[in-house]
Amino acid sequence: MEYGGACSRVFNRNQFSGLGLSPRKYRTPADIWSLHHRCPADALFHISTKNSLRDCSCKATLKDTNASTVKKMSGNEFELSSLTALSPLDGRYWGKVKDLAPYMSEYGLIYFRVLVEIKWLLKLSQIPEVTEVPNFSEEAQSYLQGLIDGFSMNDALEVKNIEKVTNHDVKAVEYFLKQKCQSHPEMAKVLEFFHFACTSEDVNNLAHALMLKEAMNTAIFPVMDDLIKAICNMAKANAHIPMLSRTHGQPASPTTLGKEMAVFAVRLSRERRDISEVEIMGKFAGAVGNYNAHLAAYPDVKWPQIAEEFVKSLGLSFNPYITQIETHDYMAKLFHAIIQFNNIVIDFDRDLWGYISLGYFKQITKAGEIGSSTMPHKVNPIDFENSEGNLGVAAGVLSHLSMKLPISRWQRDLTDSTVLRNMGVGLGHSILAYKSTLQGITKLQVNEARLNEDLNHSWEVLAEPIQTVMRRYGVPEPYEKLKELTRGRAVTKERMTEFIGGLELPIEAKTHLLKLTPHTYVGAAVELARTVDTAVGFVNGTKVFDTHN
Repeated sequence: MEYGGACSRVFNRNQFSGLGLSPRKYRTPADIWSLHHRCPADALFHISTKNSLRDCSCKATLKDTNASTVKKMSGNEFELSSLTALSPLDGRYWGKVKDLAPYMSEYGLIYFRVLVEIKWLLKLSQIPEVTEVPNFSEEAQSYLQGLIDGFSMNDALEVKNIEKVTNHDVKAVEYFLKQKCQSHPEMAKVLEFFHFACTSEDVNNLAHALMLKEAMNTAIFPVMDDLIKAICNMAKANAHIPMLSRTHGQPASPTTLGKEMAVFAVRLSRERRDISEVEIMGKFAGAVGNYNAHLAAYPDVKWPQIAEEFVKSLGLSFNPYITQIETHDYMAKLFHAIIQFNNIVIDFDRDLWGYISLGYFKQITKAGEIGSSTMPHKVNPIDFENSEGNLGVAAGVLSHLSMKLPISRWQRDLTDSTVLRNMGVGLGHSILAYKSTLQGITKLQVNEARLNEDLNHSWEVLAEPIQTVMRRYGVPEPYEKLKELTRGRAVTKERMTEFIGGLELPIEAKTHLLKLTPHTYVGAAVELARTVDTAVGFVNGTKVFDTHN
């Protein structure tokens, strides 16, 4: 393969939104922002800034030296869309993950940086020793709050344009705020107190913490809860439906379909609770965590106390022992917990896939949908497969985040900066998977006839209760006798009845055993399934969690 040819395009810098779930990618989120005139995806870019314009030169002609005819792509114009996005989250799956964009995108990062910078200036105005920043009037406070509440896409683009000059993203936020406040009488006197005594990481670590907090509370937790509730509903609706268990892939003691669903609901509920209890932490102690600059300027101020008050005022937990960065240990704990939640969802997906394969569930069909391009009879369990695949991608990203982020050379290196931009990728694939599993659940219809068929052909599973009752009443070698009867042999109702009739057992015990069938030998499964709401903490069908922070 050879690449040749060339094309050139000119971009207005305002067309670059810098927003999306994938890091450093210019995205087109739904009806909020747009981007035009993008070069082909395999182009080689050379970008320069001059007079607010960006020039792009790219090679985009594909030449196959082994083909007699060549299809030339040179000159094709690729606008960024669901068809051209490099990340499937920002392309094919955008509609399912866009709820994360306000928090996990470049826009979200800029917004929370702005919030932190403004809140810090307001905090400084409340410190008596910092006389240079007097208490602001209500009007001035309202003005600053308005910059937060009214922060827009255009504001984010303005910050990005400033960054083109500064080549520093946090400094761009500081300059943006100075520009916004230079015409305000009170603000104009204290412009240099934006970013006072801060290192960039003071702002960034709080912004990242707030991004995670809001994304979890607003987007992730609600879908997790919907999934747990859907599985609880499956458990209750099918609490009484007997099902042949399989251990090691072989027929085993019967259970009920509902009880097996209840197990997953309870497991996910525990992990959901653990995730909600992870403390989202922040620091605000300057360049190396010692308040050096703070104390140089105002030696009489109790800066550690001020920092703690400030961080907690943002709804975060305070980390007093840090280097230049917040140590990210809480992030590792959070992402590990999400991975474990996701592992349980994978287990659920695979079990449901297997039950569909056994015919225990039918899948409700939809007019016009194709199950297989060549086999018309098929209805594939694509939702559970999609979920499993996306959870694998999420595990890869979140695992790297949790392993890498707590490691930083000496007081600081920059490797965490680019890695942190992938938080939305890990969470995006997770929420996509949850929604796929939920979609799969809505298509399921229990096939009781198939469940009964398996039970009717599995009378050997009653060997367990029979030999256990024999043990109670002192019948010698109960296990060995049942092994001889059942192992490698077809066991029918008639053979089992004959065997029970020949046992030296009390009449009451024999009568009880003779009443057992594979359908009724389910122990406490029905009750376990019916009480699943209590086990997971539902009140009137709604989950009650104590979400931290």
